[in-house]
Amino acid sequence: MTAQINKSLDFTDRFVNRHIGSSAEEIDEMLKFLNFSSIDELVSATVPKQIRTKKPLAFESIPAKGRTEAEVIEELREIAEQNEIWRSFIGTGYYRSITPPVILRNIIENPGWYTQYTPYQAEIAQGRLEALLNFRTMIRDLTALEVGNASMLDEATAAAEAMNMCFNLKGRDKTKAFFVSELCHPQTIAVFQTRAEPLGIEIIVGNHEKFGFEKPIFGVLVQYPATDGVVFDYSAFIDRAHTADALAVVAADLLSLTLLKAPGEFGADIAIGSTQRFGSPLGYGGPHAAYMVTKDAYKRQMPGRIVGISRDADGKPAIRLALQTREQHIRREKATSNICTAQVLLAEVASMYAIYHGPKGLKKIAERIYLMTAVLANGLKRLGFDKVGQMPFFDTIKVSASKDKVSEILKNAKAKRINLRIFDATAVSVSLDEETTIRDLEDLFSIFACAKKTGFSVDEILTGTKAEIESKHDRKSRYLTASVFNSYHSETEMLRYLTRLQSRDLSLTTSMTALGSCTMKLNPTASMMPITWSGFASIHPFVPLEQAKGYQLLINKLEGMFAEITGFKAVSLQPNAGSQGEYSGLLVIRKFHQTRGEGARTVCLIPQSAHGTNPASAAMAGME
Repeated sequence: MTAQINKSLDFTDRFVNRHIGSSAEEIDEMLKFLNFSSIDELVSATVPKQIRTKKPLAFESIPAKGRTEAEVIEELREIAEQNEIWRSFIGTGYYRSITPPVILRNIIENPGWYTQYTPYQAEIAQGRLEALLNFRTMIRDLTALEVGNASMLDEATAAAEAMNMCFNLKGRDKTKAFFVSELCHPQTIAVFQTRAEPLGIEIIVGNHEKFGFEKPIFGVLVQYPATDGVVFDYSAFIDRAHTADALAVVAADLLSLTLLKAPGEFGADIAIGSTQRFGSPLGYGGPHAAYMVTKDAYKRQMPGRIVGISRDADGKPAIRLALQTREQHIRREKATSNICTAQVLLAEVASMYAIYHGPKGLKKIAERIYLMTAVLANGLKRLGFDKVGQMPFFDTIKVSASKDKVSEILKNAKAKRINLRIFDATAVSVSLDEETTIRDLEDLFSIFACAKKTGFSVDEILTGTKAEIESKHDRKSRYLTASVFNSYHSETEMLRYLTRLQSRDLSLTTSMTALGSCTMKLNPTASMMPITWSGFASIHPFVPLEQAKGYQLLINKLEGMFAEITGFKAVSLQPNAGSQGEYSGLLVIRKFHQTRGEGARTVCLIPQSAHGTNPASAAMAGME
């Protein structure tokens, strides 16, 4: 009787019932059509006994019947609250950014945008393709190069893809050395070294000003601005690289390019970078769309999707994917890369951010950040810090001091729940962004003043601050001149534009998508909602682990579930896409053979029916 009462009081609206669409009646109807009496009988007849799971899955803390949507949301809220939201001035390629509400609600939180499939069928994807064409135009204009893709997974892997592109352009049978500036972001250098090793490429990390090109190399990579904030004039260095028959890759901050000379104007062959600060939340490191743009002569070696304009059967302009014969789904192991569609939702966000603000609005945001950075630098000098960065800068300044002083600064920062970037025991840096306020500057001055009073106000420092970029770095060329970037600056105009594009696209809000299974389908609304909660969205990827306990719990739980499902002992959630998961797995296999003294085992067997990323990933891992 008690069990019956408990059952009658139990929740009737389970998560699983809402998101696995077949009802009990529909299941019975399908089983009857197939001449089976139960799902167990169907499984017994179709799945070989030797590969069936021998025991039921054991997930800790999950009821056998699953949870309701309300319970799932409440648990996620409790997890999010375990993350500590500090003000992070760490930079290193990740910045706080204000997502315009009209973009947040109508793209990021809108299944009419986040459930669309890869636009192989252009006739049902014109809205999204227009958004991606805008993305291409945006990165082309800001970098002053000619052909861009849409898009890449993240800045570090985009840089590694650029290295591979240079390798192909210069000939793999020639030199196998690549120079990377020591002032690139550390995560970029680390990914470079990982990606280079299977291909037999030597990575030379050093000072670009002292590198003499004595050794033959096929390419160089520099950061613009550098990871310590300095804006270098790379034109002479790139000239020397070209003289040495090497290609030049510049990892450029897009927002800074509204003020600074564009990479294409000082000789870059390829520019890469992140578009995160164009409206994407920090999200503990992702997802964020990266970009790559190059010269027209090199476009056929570019990885990723290229969106172009063609004509339909009636001769009208139509947008479609272009130059697809470069890609893994056609060329397989001979493809330029294993990357398919890469963070397109965030690329759309970035393009709409640029459209919403327009060239004038973007420049105003950049000018405000630059001015506040100049105020910070001048204020720190007033406090007695002689080693404050190196001019010129954009948004980041590095401050050097004694070990004791730096230790005290970090203690003060912790008391105010502020994160600074720690270079070493004698240096920290501060990176400002779109969200930085006068109060932030006041708190930063207080932190660096230590026990002393600052003795000045932000207004006083501002009055005496000139924020002018040197002529040799100052951008004089125009950008974002197309009408789309100069038309939709009110919420109403932007809302109507987004709705028009959405109406020209097929998503799961309209019908099922009968195209493959490798891309995101209809994620439950209850799963998408927490993405934009500040407890998840506002965490910088390089905060101390104790500030990200919620994320650590979430990651550990998910790893445990995947390990239970797959039967493996360990799981990594770090790969940023299925293609990167394949690549990571192949590197693990490669390393396993090497540790056993069997490094010569480099042949990878792949079914002809396998997804095109499989052979492409094998080639990238140095396999045949």
